[in-house]
Amino acid sequence: MLTRRATGVAALSVVAAVAMAACSPPEKSSGSGSSGGVSAATATSAADLGGMDKLVDAAKKEGKLNVIALPPDWANYGAIIKAFQAKYGITITSAQPDASSADEIAAAKRLKGQGSAPDVFDLGSAVALANTSMFTPYKVATWNDIGADFKEPTGLWVNDYGGYMSIGYNTAKVPAVTSVDDLTKPAYKGKVALNGDPTKAGAAFAGVQMVSVSQGGTVGDISKGVDFFKTLKKDGNFIPVDPTPATIQSGQTPVVIDWDYTNAALTPKLPTWKVLVPSNAVVAGYYFQAISKDAPHPAAARLWQEYLFSDEGQNLYLKGGARPVRFDAMKKAGTLDETAAAALPTVKGTPIVPAQDDSAKATAYLTKNWANAVG
Repeated sequence: MLTRRATGVAALSVVAAVAMAACSPPEKSSGSGSSGGVSAATATSAADLGGMDKLVDAAKKEGKLNVIALPPDWANYGAIIKAFQAKYGITITSAQPDASSADEIAAAKRLKGQGSAPDVFDLGSAVALANTSMFTPYKVATWNDIGADFKEPTGLWVNDYGGYMSIGYNTAKVPAVTSVDDLTKPAYKGKVALNGDPTKAGAAFAGVQMVSVSQGGTVGDISKGVDFFKTLKKDGNFIPVDPTPATIQSGQTPVVIDWDYTNAALTPKLPTWKVLVPSNAVVAGYYFQAISKDAPHPAAARLWQEYLFSDEGQNLYLKGGARPVRFDAMKKAGTLDETAAAALPTVKGTPIVPAQDDSAKATAYLTKNWANAVG
């Protein structure tokens, strides 16, 4: 859950430590591994460094990796971080786990040149596409398994995992939610939360898109979505509280609009928590993975990408309820975790995947109108 972040569809058709570190001196980035004059900081594939073993050696020499805005319960990142550390012996510093995509970029700018700066990004589409100048190209070993629609041709960014926008609700606190329209009813007064500010957080951004589609709008023209939230706020149903597992379990936010994998992660802890993907607004989206061009640990950053897009990393996303970008390729190869795939939330309806133009139009409209509508 948490104030996280907005967005293909192979599998979809069937996103305090930093403040302290800001005062610390820069670490020497090894740029360590090199082969034929190519350093880790300029390597565009493991082959540039002499192969995967050389990349692993260079990353181990650096010994550290900085990630940001990766909540442990978000797409199974807690397990992914532990598994990576155990496999390679590299210490991961996970800063600001509840931060938004916009916060990731802000931190990278603020900490540029310091050893505590983020090495990698995991961003919603609007923020990612607006900040590509901060990324460096890299193609992972499984590059050919990833469809052209899900990656920038040079490897500047690659979609890693995705899901569907959903409504999570506590049946012990509110009536069952069967549609977006239900949220306007008196029974939901003071109970509906959106995961973050849609002008900064991808999950909230996609949430407004979902609502817009349900009201007859589109993922590009989201005026109907903004109007819906304006009415919801005026009637007292919408509450400006960023939901967390704590606010959900306490009953403060008994209805939450968020990604299905994030909402579904709460059910084991709260059996009365249910998840609905509205059949008339099946909005799908992927997050964008990228390496910072100013990464203080460039070899470890590249090894992290290799791990996330490996069978092991992709199956760990799947165990967290997220749909890995290599889903179809792994299913065909027999390497997909079929048990985890079978446990994915049920989705009925035709998926809608926002295009880059849709995100640009929606971003412009939100920037101009959101604060006035719900502020």
